[in-house]
Amino acid sequence: MNHVLAHVVFPADGDPDVMPLYADPESWTTIDGETVRVSNATHLMRVESRHSLRVRRSERVSFASYFNAFPAAYWQRWTRVESVTLTLRTDGTGTVTVYRSNPQGIQQRVAFEHVEDDRNLRFELPVRNFSDGGWYWFEVTAAETDVVVSDGAWSTDAELGDGTLSIGITTFNKADYCVRTLETLADAPEVVELLDRVYVVDQGTDEVARADGYSEVAARLGSTLQIVRQPNLGGSGGFSRAMSETVEAGRSSWVMLLDDDVEIEPESIWRTIQFSRASRRPTIVGGHMFDLLDKPVLHAWAEGIEMHHFLWAPTFPEQHRHDFRAANLRQTPWMHARHDATYNGWWMCTIPVEVIERLGLALPVFIKWDDSEYALRAREAGYPTVSLPGAALWHVSWLDKDDAQDWQAYYHARNRLLAAMLHSPFPGGGSLVKASRRIDLKHLISMQYYAIELRHKALRDLLAGPSHLDRDWPSVMPELRAYAKGFSETQVITDVDALPTTREGQRHYPYERAPQAPHGLGRVVFTAKAALRHWIRPTDGTAEPQVELSKHDAAWWRVPGFDSALISAADGRGKSVYRRDRGEYRRLLRESIALHKDLADRWDELAAEYRGALPDLTSRERWHRTFKG
Repeated sequence: MNHVLAHVVFPADGDPDVMPLYADPESWTTIDGETVRVSNATHLMRVESRHSLRVRRSERVSFASYFNAFPAAYWQRWTRVESVTLTLRTDGTGTVTVYRSNPQGIQQRVAFEHVEDDRNLRFELPVRNFSDGGWYWFEVTAAETDVVVSDGAWSTDAELGDGTLSIGITTFNKADYCVRTLETLADAPEVVELLDRVYVVDQGTDEVARADGYSEVAARLGSTLQIVRQPNLGGSGGFSRAMSETVEAGRSSWVMLLDDDVEIEPESIWRTIQFSRASRRPTIVGGHMFDLLDKPVLHAWAEGIEMHHFLWAPTFPEQHRHDFRAANLRQTPWMHARHDATYNGWWMCTIPVEVIERLGLALPVFIKWDDSEYALRAREAGYPTVSLPGAALWHVSWLDKDDAQDWQAYYHARNRLLAAMLHSPFPGGGSLVKASRRIDLKHLISMQYYAIELRHKALRDLLAGPSHLDRDWPSVMPELRAYAKGFSETQVITDVDALPTTREGQRHYPYERAPQAPHGLGRVVFTAKAALRHWIRPTDGTAEPQVELSKHDAAWWRVPGFDSALISAADGRGKSVYRRDRGEYRRLLRESIALHKDLADRWDELAAEYRGALPDLTSRERWHRTFKG
């Protein structure tokens, strides 16, 4: 039986911003050894429909693109697929050429066909010799007439499983986004046919079921759609509810977790299901994240956790925020190597029900580290995670946020340390405790006392052992936010007429001339001097701030030189006054040293306690008590 693994698709609205993700016209040249785009080449082609594209006469278009090339290396490594068939329909005169690449991104021609009038093409392609990387793609060159390419697909005769999927969307007051996601699903009936349920776990006061357009889309989706109302239990609570509902319904083999503030490419859901069906063993299959406000920009190709410092990051720097307008698949050699992920964010992540039944649900941590901890737990049990190229959505970026400094600082600190206690292979957590002390010091010399108070609350809670997770933890987040009222750096002044004047006037550094971060010994010397200055020098009690800084300029190596500063909020809505307080600095520094000493001394003891408690903390029975409030 022939199974379609991926359809060749195009944006039905012809959005020029996202076209580089679907097709790559011949509009590149080499200048000073670098391959660059020389023009906007969308005039070389035109989207005719969701499944067809017109290549203009005498032009050439490559489908070596994110959404339309075939990532053979991933299918060879993780699935039973040993060959793939590319089928196309063409109408017009020209040529079709099929290429493959090796892990270094060098392309190799594997097939060539002349086409005239209406043709159905079929190319049999082995999925071998891709162990370290490589893709398949095709290119179309139009001759005397335009060539319309349609009904393209990558398929296989390999045996696939027949399981189906449920989707779980967790939302908090993002009703409009959710309705648009449901409308996109309803417009893709071939995907809906593969779904058992779409659970919308609504934790907000702006109810999805009351939003404009909901009634119409609910009627279209029928019994497939189910709204689940519960208190705000954060991402871990919302996604755990979707996982639990899927397991208890007993219909699906997988559940796909989706964030609320996203736009989806429905073809990605199809590909995820087929990849999961073809996998050699139960596998967590994640989708990539593009920036919803800058659509050709990819957040990261594959993400991992550096275990000694226990910190998440892209597996190598070049892949972070890659812009497909500047370099597509053919122009990006690193993209051809196979990159294995440690975890995939739960903006789009498919988890086998078998894994949930064995491992339980997410940690009850509200937000942060729930997705990465779960992947580490799965990996230890023998279940890998794959971030699948060609499966993605667009998510609201967090670039204009500073969540390590606001109320979320508590969760960043507590949950990172907790996840490390559960999974770090190093005695004492490796370098994590030392890194946590450094983070405290950076906040302190930057006059970010609110963030430090929350970090210290996180440490005290963690030191209390697993019992601190027994309390009414959903109430912690409102408490953290309310506590911010006592700190000037958290009070954003949005009225420009209310902004205080500064003694030194506004300081502005062009980006290329801005002072750079100290490194190596220079970093140590700078930090020691700043810490000593904040300890010894009396606080300047002058009312007006010394200087005004943009958020970009307010780095940890710039702010410590001032006693007060007017600094922009990360989202640009206003500015806050940061003030040095020697008494508060001394108190918090002493507290930081004591808490981290206690943490280091008790690390192995606490790690054993948390690991012993993990099965109960993540059990469906325990989560049910939380769902009921």
